[in-house]
Amino acid sequence: MNSMLERLQSRPVMVVMLLLLPLILQIFGNAWVRIADISLLYVMLALGLNVVVGYAGLLDLGYVAFYAIGAYLFGLLASPHLLEAFPALMATFSSGLHLPLWAVIPLAAVLAGLFGVLLGAPTLKLRGDYLAIVTLGFGEIIRVFMNNLDQPYNITNGPKGLGSIDPVTVFGHPLSKTLHLGPLELPSVTQYYYLFLILVWVSTVICFRLERSRVGRAWMAIREDEIAAKAMGINTRNMKLLAFAMGATFGGVSGAMFSAFQGFVSPESFTLMESVMIVAMVVLGGSGHLPGVILGAVLLAALPEVLRYVAGPLQTLTDGRLDAAILRQLLIALAMILVMLLRPMGLWPSPEHGSAMPKGKKGAQ
Repeated sequence: MNSMLERLQSRPVMVVMLLLLPLILQIFGNAWVRIADISLLYVMLALGLNVVVGYAGLLDLGYVAFYAIGAYLFGLLASPHLLEAFPALMATFSSGLHLPLWAVIPLAAVLAGLFGVLLGAPTLKLRGDYLAIVTLGFGEIIRVFMNNLDQPYNITNGPKGLGSIDPVTVFGHPLSKTLHLGPLELPSVTQYYYLFLILVWVSTVICFRLERSRVGRAWMAIREDEIAAKAMGINTRNMKLLAFAMGATFGGVSGAMFSAFQGFVSPESFTLMESVMIVAMVVLGGSGHLPGVILGAVLLAALPEVLRYVAGPLQTLTDGRLDAAILRQLLIALAMILVMLLRPMGLWPSPEHGSAMPKGKKGAQ
């Protein structure tokens, strides 16, 4: 009872801290707010992958494909590229394609979800390493397609990427412009922070409700023992497809927001390394446990950016003999190894299954 009261009392404090965070970071420069923005995008990605890996126990190494699909969808619908590549569309959309936020988010979620089903359908009977290899291949196929769909019809603009992408507009105000609220000045990165924070909150609520629903319990039963779950009457085929689709929707929405935030998107942003990093966020944080996944995503997303400020001085101390980018990757790898050695179940793992029931409760039963 006391722990529940403490939890309820701490929530308003956490909300206030999250709301004030970008205003505090602005003092040290917009670059720090941008790090917070990118961290929130990765939190959304990690929450989506947690549905597949953490809840259903399906190892997906191609999750970045859904991120790319959402990013390119928004890039195509919110940039002049399609009208330039296909002049016939100019007659229908003379002022260009400029979809509002309320249309972009559902479209990105639905399209990514459909691709999630397309990935899940042929992999229903695969498990473990074999499933990982197939999903890895799917992620690379999507990236290669995006890199080469500039011939014979220029759809994605190939390796050059899509530029001049519209920013997100909320109530007629583009988030790329500074917002003045009396004495308070909110630059673009701060406005995006609050938008991403709302999306992360909605994503967390959805995941929380899913975890405690019949669907979530069915996913966890499949994760623990698929044969036993099937014997208990769970439709494992449909549940797996639903896990792939639900996880993919988070990736699609996150990709659309990334595209609007950057104003540019190219295949280089969706490499295999991105997929590996998202999986690492889920595993290092604590697979299947929402607070752990959020913690892992924030740490691994912010750590590379923060280490830029550490790697630079170290490079100066060695007279330039160490490359800053390589040194930064080395420091990240060392941090990940230390976490896995000291906390093999993750930084904030979920409560262990099968723990002994307290004696008082046994007697009551």
